[in-house]
Amino acid sequence: MVGSTRKECCEHINTPMYFFLSHLSLNDILLSTTIEPKMLQIILKEGNVMSKPGCFTQFYFFSASSSNECLLLTVMSYDRYLAICNPLRYSSIMDLKLCILLATLCWVCGVLIALPHIVLLHKMTFCGSNSINHFYCDLLPLLKLSCSDISVSETVSVFNSIPIVFLPFIFISMSYINIIVAILRISTSAGRQKAFSTCSSHLTVVCMYYGTLVFNYVIPSEGHYLGLQKMISVCYSIVTPLLNPLIYSVRNEEIKRTITKHIFQKNYIN
Repeated sequence: MVGSTRKECCEHINTPMYFFLSHLSLNDILLSTTIEPKMLQIILKEGNVMSKPGCFTQFYFFSASSSNECLLLTVMSYDRYLAICNPLRYSSIMDLKLCILLATLCWVCGVLIALPHIVLLHKMTFCGSNSINHFYCDLLPLLKLSCSDISVSETVSVFNSIPIVFLPFIFISMSYINIIVAILRISTSAGRQKAFSTCSSHLTVVCMYYGTLVFNYVIPSEGHYLGLQKMISVCYSIVTPLLNPLIYSVRNEEIKRTITKHIFQKNYIN
């Protein structure tokens, strides 16, 4: 009885959605641990010192994990699109080989996308004030401290935003337009509710992450907007990774059932 229940739980978790969710969780851990330890030191000591290589390293891992987050959310939207709009071929298309390939591409692209900025930053000369008006090393605060020509770095930043931010955002939007159309075609309200519940958690995370990310890099980074920009940076670098597990746990019936069964198993064994 206990063995069969445990096997059933494993079968529910061993699906493409949970495969990508595990990678998203790992990436959130990387994103949080890159920012939070130094941020806590800055808060406790009201400022802190970081070496130039340390600052570049923090920026690199932050940039890589942020890029990977965008790509993973895009892949997960494709997974939800197939599950709702093409359910009969879902298991044959989204097999383990494709899941591994998509997750690997996300990590590789995330790792590579920040390398041009690191190379350019190492070639720059920094003079004058060495105080960053931020709680972590981001590209814009670093460029403000540079005495070198930053036009190349700004151009690279614009080109990098196309495959990392804008194209994934368009892909996710188109996926959910098709998902909404498919859900509206379902005849019963119970069927529509069940179909929407399979993607509501992912849609909530996408709105939170992309909303704060796009807003933060669209608003001016000077004057009284700088304080607002810092607050929004906290949202997508700390708050969103913290809320992701809660959102997927509270809004996902399979996770709640699995946790409940696991608790009852322990009580039964004890």
